[in-house]
Amino acid sequence: MATTETLNSAGNKAPGVGSFAASNSQGRESCGTSILWVVADIGTVLLAAVIGMRVLIGFRIHTELHQGVLFISTSLGTMAGLLAWFIFTLVLISRSYQLYNPFRLTSVLHEQRLTVQACFTSGLLLTGAIYLFHATGISRILVMATIGATTVMLCVRRVVYRTLMYRRFEKGLETRNILIVGTGRVGQALRHHLDSIRHLGYTFKGFVQVPGVDVDNPPNKIEVLGALENVYDIARKYFIDEVFFATPCERGVIKRMVEQARNAGVDIRVVPDLYDGLAWNSPIEYVGQFPTIPLHRGEVPEISLFLKRGLDILLSSLIILFASPIFLALAIIIKLDSPGPVLYISDRIGKKGRVFRCFKFRTMVMNADKLKAQLQHMNERDGVLFKVTDDPRVTRLGRFLRKYSLDEIPQFFNVLIGDMSLVGPRPPIASEVKQYDLTHLRRLDVTPGITGLWQVEARQDPSFDSYISLDTAYIENWSIWLDLKILIRTVGVVLDGTGS
Repeated sequence: MATTETLNSAGNKAPGVGSFAASNSQGRESCGTSILWVVADIGTVLLAAVIGMRVLIGFRIHTELHQGVLFISTSLGTMAGLLAWFIFTLVLISRSYQLYNPFRLTSVLHEQRLTVQACFTSGLLLTGAIYLFHATGISRILVMATIGATTVMLCVRRVVYRTLMYRRFEKGLETRNILIVGTGRVGQALRHHLDSIRHLGYTFKGFVQVPGVDVDNPPNKIEVLGALENVYDIARKYFIDEVFFATPCERGVIKRMVEQARNAGVDIRVVPDLYDGLAWNSPIEYVGQFPTIPLHRGEVPEISLFLKRGLDILLSSLIILFASPIFLALAIIIKLDSPGPVLYISDRIGKKGRVFRCFKFRTMVMNADKLKAQLQHMNERDGVLFKVTDDPRVTRLGRFLRKYSLDEIPQFFNVLIGDMSLVGPRPPIASEVKQYDLTHLRRLDVTPGITGLWQVEARQDPSFDSYISLDTAYIENWSIWLDLKILIRTVGVVLDGTGS
């Protein structure tokens, strides 16, 4: 595949591949998630200090300023240093308590207890520092108010975050698809345990059978998706995020699976009782009440993804807000131009194969989907794609809307609710996905977008291979800068009127 100009200018990224020993130590929080939580904790402490100052000792500020107690006996530099010390110790202790680990691995009460314990321990270290530095001019009410407000706000923030994520899990959003290797007693117990604790955010997809170890006719045989040698083909087909080894396998097999996991982007966990000595230096992580050892955890750019989602929300909100008069005008014109609804709503396949409803302005006659079969002989694209230059189903206004991509404006609502992104592979329909090879499913690993690399590089290229290769190149080289470059180039493409 030729390297495109956009990819060259954005820079290429290749995931690092470490040793098996290094992957053993990856049973920690990911770096990106850790940084986000640290930033959130720092912000919480600063807000708590402001609240403590304003609400709890506000009525004393005038007196203490007059007496020179608050800011004269104790300098602003000393106060800032003590606050920084409190933040530093809180972050350090929270990390040691694994409060920056994925929250799904701990219970609510356990997390709350550790949060309170971390705040109080940091508070004790703060009071000790005040004593050592003889900062007796600092109001004790301010210190206690800051510690108390920090504790309450951290606990509330974590509970609110969990509640929001649990609701998303119930809708099938942001869950992790799992595959269990082993159909025996341990595998069955793990499966039922995960099913019984839905708030963990795991979705069981099926079992993988190990010949010679598992029974030939396991219970729920219909859930057996294949054998161990095909585990990563199965993982690709069912968009698996984690593979749990719940049956004993040879050490060499596990090592080989970990190496393959790096290329497949799949995490691996084993049940420790079945693998004594395999990863003795790795911490045990409890998935619910089930002990597991993570052997491999893929690197996910959480900070970049967080920024991408923030950019999606910001830009889509602004466009919807300022372009609403255009929305209304187009809706009226579409209604007057031809009979039928203003919007064309179709089921599309999104990230990990999830079906969502995609919005577009209607550009065709009402029975366009039924007429498609009659036009197959006129298809100008190869493979899965379908396009006819002078499509008789397109209305007069529809040709104009398509030329300047105005029919896709309603998809900014899809972006706002999270079904789509501004930049990404275009969302296919189910009939197209049914014709995909396993390698083509790679384009469903990410959230689909309104525009993408194919739209700005080869929109008129009839080749399905080019379509797939450009989407794959985007996924493998993705960065925020690449998204921005594609968005800028999209403006030019739209103004040139090169749409279909």
